[in-house]
Amino acid sequence: MKYYSYEEFKTDVNRLAKEIKPFWPDVILAVARGGMTLGHFLSEALEIRSLYSLNSIHYEETKKLDDIQIFNIPDLSRAKKVLVVDDIIDSGETMIEIKRVLTHLYPDIEIKVASVFYKEKALVRPDFSVREANEWIEFFWDFQIDNLR
Repeated sequence: MKYYSYEEFKTDVNRLAKEIKPFWPDVILAVARGGMTLGHFLSEALEIRSLYSLNSIHYEETKKLDDIQIFNIPDLSRAKKVLVVDDIIDSGETMIEIKRVLTHLYPDIEIKVASVFYKEKALVRPDFSVREANEWIEFFWDFQIDNLR
């Protein structure tokens, strides 16, 4: 297991922002929940105020579900370039489904994907990424608050 710290994340967001800048999306679309922190930081770094999120469910705890649910999709009808962000591209199945759904709803938008981590075995590679994941990643934002459950 690798612990991924806030300091590493800050450095990686700056690297990603420099890579993404030539694409210059009008919208950053964070995949909840893993992509929310990255989406926020990239929106600040790139000074893009149009930050939205969508939900996807492919796992329940650590159990992979039979289907992928994509919901709470924002209105992207005015967007031309959309950057979909998530913390990690693991199998790639969820991102493939997200792109399929978005392309079906908004066939004229250009979609690119950014993630901090990706796995070499994934079915899709992000257009922008920083690190390959070779082990389980524990993100600094993954914590449990005691006495809430």
